[in-house]
Parts: sequence; C-alpha cells; structure tokens
Amino acid sequence: MKKLTSLIIAGALSSAVASNYIMAIKYSGNLDGIDSNSPVWKMANFTDIELYPQTTIKLNDKKANALNSANLAKKVKIGAIYNNKNIAFKVVWADASKNVYSNDSTNSYADGFALQFPQNFSDTNKLPYIGMGSKDRAVIVHLQKAYKSLCEPNGNGDIAHQVNRDNSPYFEDELKKFDKQVVELGNVAYQRSFISQGFRSMTQIKDDSINFKASMTFSNNKWEGTFTRPLTDSYLNLDKGAIPVAFAVWDGEKMGRDGLKQLSTWIPVKLIGKSGGEKFVEKMSIKSSGDATNGKKLVTENCTACHSFKGNDNGMPYMAPNLSNIGGYSTTAYLRESILNPSAVVVPGYNRNAHKNYAWYNLDEKGERISAMPPYDWMDEKSVNDMVSFLETLKEEVKK
Repeated sequence: MKKLTSLIIAGALSSAVASNYIMAIKYSGNLDGIDSNSPVWKMANFTDIELYPQTTIKLNDKKANALNSANLAKKVKIGAIYNNKNIAFKVVWADASKNVYSNDSTNSYADGFALQFPQNFSDTNKLPYIGMGSKDRAVIVHLQKAYKSLCEPNGNGDIAHQVNRDNSPYFEDELKKFDKQVVELGNVAYQRSFISQGFRSMTQIKDDSINFKASMTFSNNKWEGTFTRPLTDSYLNLDKGAIPVAFAVWDGEKMGRDGLKQLSTWIPVKLIGKSGGEKFVEKMSIKSSGDATNGKKLVTENCTACHSFKGNDNGMPYMAPNLSNIGGYSTTAYLRESILNPSAVVVPGYNRNAHKNYAWYNLDEKGERISAMPPYDWMDEKSVNDMVSFLETLKEEVKK
C-alpha cells in the first residue's frame, strides 16, 4: 500500500520536479512519546536528503576550521508521519563517534540535530534564508543535542543527588530509585526552540507557548533522532497539504556548534491524505534551466573578485560570503534574489580577523543593513538564469 501511495503521489507531480521531497504518511494512532524504536516508523517512507557543510561564514576557531576543512556532503535518511494533532520526523545519519553534551566539561561538544520551519511559506520565492531566517521572514528552529544525565546544583542545597552512584549508600531497588531521582532533579534534556529573523536575532523561546519532543539513539556508528511537534501552535500552522522543512546535524568530534554544521536546503514535505500541496512541491523543486557554462563565465567576470568558492583563487577570504556550498543549501529562488537584490538578506559582518575595509554591508539612515554588493537588476533574465544554474553546481560531493 505504501508503494502504491508513493506511485500515486509521484504521478501527481510534474516531471519538472528535480529534487527530493518527503512524504509524511497519515497515521490514526497516538504519536506522543514515540522514539526511534517505535513500530510506527515501519510505515514511514524514508527519503535520502543531502546535507552540506555550511561555509558561508568562517568560524573564528583555528582548530575547528582545520578539523572541518575537508568535509564532504552527508546523506541522511528522513521519514515523516502525522496524525490529526502532531507531525513527527525520524532522521538517521552516519557518525563515526558518539559525542555527548555534559555540564561537567568545558571543552567538549555534542552531536545533535535540528529542524527548521518558516513561519510564512505562502510564497515559495520568498522563503527565509536557510539557517537563521531573514528580515521579516522568521523561522522556528528546534534543536536537540545528545546529552547524559547529570544532577547539577539546583539552588535548593541538595547535594545528596550530586554524588556518583557508585559512592551512594544504595543498592538494588534503592539505587534504581536514586537514579530516577537524579534524572528528575538533574539537567538532562538539551532541547531548545528559537525564533529568528536573520543573523544575530536568534532568540530562545522559554515559555510554554511552543512544545516539541525529541530523542537521540546511537548504535553501529549512526544516530537516529526522532522529533515530534504539534501541527499548529501560536508560531506555526503546518496543517497544510505540503510544508517546507530544513535539517541540520552537528558533529561534536569535530567541535561542531553554532554555524559549524551540515544542513539541507528547504525540503518540501507532502502530507499524504491532505488535499493540495502538489503545486507547492513542484515549485520548490524546480531548478534553473539556464546555461551553467555561460553562468560560470558571468560569475567569473562579476563575482570572483569578492566571493570565494572552490576553484576560484581570486576571491578575498573575508571580502564577501563564501559560496563553496551555496548550491547545496540554497533554493533557486534565493540565488536569483541574491543577484537581483543582495540587500534582501545580509549575512553577518566580516570576521574579526579581516581588514576593517572589508565590510560586507553599510548602514543607511535608518540603521538598516545595505549590502556592499551592488544589485544586478540591470542584467537580462537569461544571464541571471545562467548564473543561477552555475551557482547551483557549487556544492561538495556526497561522502560515500
């Protein structure tokens, strides 16, 4: 039946669809409390999605940059299910080592994953900038990091539960009770929700207005992360025929944190059983039909003095955003907008190690950021499409 459903949906989509999409399968049961081992995932249709190293900006950490200098794209498997109340995703990705967050260490980093949703996705040409959102185009980000149980000081003078279990005076059932109390009293869950409208605007949502559940399981050199959230709340309405979502993973072994991650572009999700959404999936999936060879020529003539990317030795390291993987995590519409109106999304200012004259933006009289890159709205449509086609090729190969 699942195969038949896949064929029906695939047949409803135009042959112009060029990229992957996810099918969320309708489920009549309860999705509360599911994890990676829940039987419900046997009915899911898993799709291979590619995540690319985020290279737009460079982290100011020499060791971390060296560890990640040769990163390739990563292929992850993603399944989705939903019911009348919630939508759930399962993300499976390879990782050679297990790295866990702990409050008792200041120099270790955790593996983790995140899902991101745009608040408004009615116009596929105006989706937020991937990763952090953009001005007037907010995103909701749900983050989960691998963690271990640790009972830290709780402000109540409770030191009894901070004792190592091997040094506690308990055995058997009493020790099990002690372990349970440590989990209940300790800081064990590293789960965060954020809202963001561009770089440096990310704000954690700390009240009860948003809710999600996530878990991570590691075995056989791979992580399985599960995520569940309501279809609708005060921030999002995902109760549609199709929705966009983006994924990211962090590798703690390589000091991954913040922007040092691998992420996808916006991926369309078709909610099977809900009417509509086919056109949405199609619009999100269509790539530029331009001439990439001519596009490379135009990009070389117009962009390489400032922008760096693989194969271009002329760009200044801190003069403008690095484009090495821009084709992996950007939509076609975003690339086109960046050429015609570069001030629509302005990434952070130059690295602190850069020359003071290498600012990426200026401030207007209202304090708004104006990109140092001039708009190319004078360029003819064919040339813009050719440049977009070439920019779409700028991405690392997928690790085998």
